[in-house]
Amino acid sequence: MKILIVDDEVPILQALEYSLSKEGYTVMTATDAGQCLDIVRQDPPDLIILDVMLPSMSGYDVCKILRKQSQIPIIMLTARADEMDRVAGLELGADDYVVKPFNMRELLARVKSVLRRNSASEFLSAQVVAGELTIDPVRHEVFRSDVQLSVSPREFDLIHFLASHPGKVFSRQVLIDRVWGSEAYVEERTVDVHIRWLREKIEDNPSDPEHLITVRGVGYRLNP
Repeated sequence: MKILIVDDEVPILQALEYSLSKEGYTVMTATDAGQCLDIVRQDPPDLIILDVMLPSMSGYDVCKILRKQSQIPIIMLTARADEMDRVAGLELGADDYVVKPFNMRELLARVKSVLRRNSASEFLSAQVVAGELTIDPVRHEVFRSDVQLSVSPREFDLIHFLASHPGKVFSRQVLIDRVWGSEAYVEERTVDVHIRWLREKIEDNPSDPEHLITVRGVGYRLNP
């Protein structure tokens, strides 16, 4: 699973990156709000560890922006132990709150706990609805309105991932990493081919798509 650490204190950033990598997580890092938001937009992580005190924008403001866009779990870090600070973060949508200096084993336990809760929540609400598309990952079925579509396993994984992030643009390489797997050797052209096959199934006019949109020079997005 991917974890994004956002902190402008380099020693803390490096310590967290080292410890989380040892636990088997893929770790991304950012030192300010702008980098954080760019990474989330381009390659959404499974969890964000977010420092409250950032140079250009507070972690509270970043949390507020993120909650308008997604439900990615957020653990907030702060040097202040004041109860009102913790309440403010949780009210903005943070999933947990850790006070600096923290015990690394405790933080790792909190990371596992938040990811476990989030995975359970995703399973309970597993069905994804995007416009007239309904995608059921438990049954591996895709419906357009009430008509079930015949899709290959890879087509299913691709449309499920895009539908789970409606309106967000993903590069071909990110789609390869998230759908085919980062260890797989897949050419970017393969993504284009699967997108074309899906358009033939979900678009009224595949040559002029309204849902699976090409963003020139970037990649693809699903328009519900």
